[in-house]
Amino acid sequence: MSDTDSFIDEVTEEVRRDRLFGMIRRYGWIAALVVLAIVGGAAWKEWRAAQDTAQAQALGDGIVAALEEDDPATRAEALASLDVASPGGQAVRGFLLSAQHQAAGDRDAAIAALDGITRLQDLPEIYGQIAAFKLLVLQGDDLSAQERRTAFAGLARPGVPLRMLAEEQLALIDISEGQIDAAITRLRAILEDAETTSDLQQRASQAIVALGGSLEPRASADQ
Repeated sequence: MSDTDSFIDEVTEEVRRDRLFGMIRRYGWIAALVVLAIVGGAAWKEWRAAQDTAQAQALGDGIVAALEEDDPATRAEALASLDVASPGGQAVRGFLLSAQHQAAGDRDAAIAALDGITRLQDLPEIYGQIAAFKLLVLQGDDLSAQERRTAFAGLARPGVPLRMLAEEQLALIDISEGQIDAAITRLRAILEDAETTSDLQQRASQAIVALGGSLEPRASADQ
């Protein structure tokens, strides 16, 4: 390489360096902001996680302390006094409150606790479905058979985790209305469903026998 070529390369490199430093001076603040945003975001995320953990631990400690009370009414009062921020925590407290109110004989308060869960926002759907199911069972004859049938049918849709329990309640409504054949047919479908638990299978079998039905498979029973 000649001296001229070497000189040109040095000048070119110097020009590039000057341009780079110029860009850094002009736009370096943007890079600094990006770095600060990344670091700040990570720090906020860690702080938020620590806050959530602390709140969950405080709620757990409060629930344990409340349930250690001897009287159901006192337990319910202690649960109601807990400071709960998250919708999930409010739902858990609502279920426990309802149970304690029921144990204390305060049915209206138990219903109100469950109804409160169904009204919570930003809550996983399963919580609302469980609350709605328990609310329907607890309300019982306060609702007409048709109202209960419509509500339970909504919970008996495919894909709903409480589907088989809702089907059982629909069979009980059939029985209450004297529709014995319809009840037996529904109970048989419960027995044959792959999602049916062993406890529910036992209850369905007992109900079929009590109604005068047969536990034999449909094909055998029809022969």
